[in-house]
Amino acid sequence: MPSLSVLPPKCLQKPLLVPHRHMFGPGPSNVPSRILEAGANPVIGHMHPEIFEIMNDIKSGVQYMFQTQNNMTLAVSGTGHTAMECAIFNTVESGDSVLTAVNGIWGERAAEMAERIGARVNTIVAPPGGFFTNAEIEQALSKYRPVLFFLAHGESSTGVLHPLDGIGQLCQRYNCLFLVDAVASIGGAPLHMDQQGIDILYTGSQKVLNAPPGTAPISFSERACQKIFSRKSKPVSFFLDLNWLANYWGCDGKPSRVYHHTGPVTAFFSLRESLAVLVEEGLENSWERHQKVAEYFHTGLESMGLKLFVKEKVSFRLPTVTTIVAPHGYDWKEITSYIMKTHNIEISGGLGPSVGLVLRVGLMGCNSSKANVDMVLGALKDALKHCHKSKV
Repeated sequence: MPSLSVLPPKCLQKPLLVPHRHMFGPGPSNVPSRILEAGANPVIGHMHPEIFEIMNDIKSGVQYMFQTQNNMTLAVSGTGHTAMECAIFNTVESGDSVLTAVNGIWGERAAEMAERIGARVNTIVAPPGGFFTNAEIEQALSKYRPVLFFLAHGESSTGVLHPLDGIGQLCQRYNCLFLVDAVASIGGAPLHMDQQGIDILYTGSQKVLNAPPGTAPISFSERACQKIFSRKSKPVSFFLDLNWLANYWGCDGKPSRVYHHTGPVTAFFSLRESLAVLVEEGLENSWERHQKVAEYFHTGLESMGLKLFVKEKVSFRLPTVTTIVAPHGYDWKEITSYIMKTHNIEISGGLGPSVGLVLRVGLMGCNSSKANVDMVLGALKDALKHCHKSKV
C-alpha cells in the first residue's frame, strides 16, 4: 500500500480558538448562551419522532413570528439565500415574467436567481436609500404582468424599511404572487403576513433571532401553493423542491414523512430556542424595543455630527440595521478596522450599491440595547479622533 501523499495538517493539531466579539454589523448577531446551550444538546436522528416534534414547535413559532396561519410554514436547511432560492425556484418556471424591486443588493440577487432559471426578469429601480410608491409598483405590475413580485422589507445594504401596506392587494389584483425578504427586519419591525397579503415570506436565523446561521424560516400562502403544485415542470432544485420539503416538515397532510435530506438537527434545537425567546418577550414588545433603541442611536449619531443615510422620516429607517453616511475625508475601511482592533466591535461598510457610501451598524435581538448603542457611539468617537482624515 502506498504511503500517504497528504500529511496530517499541523493546523488541525492545535486547539480551536474563537475570539469573543461584539457582533454589531448587519449579521450574524451574537448568540446568547441559552441558545448556544440548546444547540449543544445530543444529536438525534433527523427522522426520529422527537425531532418531528421539535420541527412542529418551530413551525408554530414561525407562524407567530410571521403572523400567519399558513399551513405551508417551515425552515429551510441553509441561510437566507437558500430561502430566497426556495421561493423563486418553486414558484417560477422558465419563460415566466418576474418583477423585482431593486433599492439595494437583495433585489439584485433575486433578479439574478430568476434569470438563471430562464425567467423574463424586469426591475424597478430606486437609488440606494430610496423606496417605491404603491403607484410606481402598480404601474410596473400592469406593464410587465409578472407571476412573482419581489420586495425586500428590510434592505440591510441601504438601511431602508420598505412600507408593505397595500402591495399585497395590488399583487392579487394583477394575479401576481408577492414575495417578501424579511431577513433583516423580522422580529424587529412590525409585519403581518396574512393581513398584508404576502404570499411568500422568509427570513434567516442569525439576525434578530440570535441563532447561529444555517436555518431559514419560510411560509407560503394558499395562493402560492396553488401555483407551485400546478406547475408544468419540476423545480430546478431537488434539495429545495417544496413537494419534498412539505412532506419532511409535515405540511402535506400525509400520515408519514419520507427521507429527503439530513436536516441540521442541532441547528433546529437552536432555532426552536430562539423562537422561544421571542415568544417569551412578545412580538410587539420586541418591535417596540428595537424601534426605541434605533431612535436613541439615531439621536446619538446626529449629536456627533454624523448623518443618517436614509433621509426619509423614521418609519422608513430599518430599526435593526442603521446606515450612516460615510464620514467625509475618512477611509471607511480604516474606521471599521480601527473599531475592530481597538474595541473588539464589528461594524461594516456598505454592500452592493452602498459600498463606499455608508457604515452599517446592526443592533438585533439581544444586541438591541441602549448600553450597546453607547458602546458603539464611544467607539465611533474614538475612531474619528484617531483615524486619518484627509484635508481635501
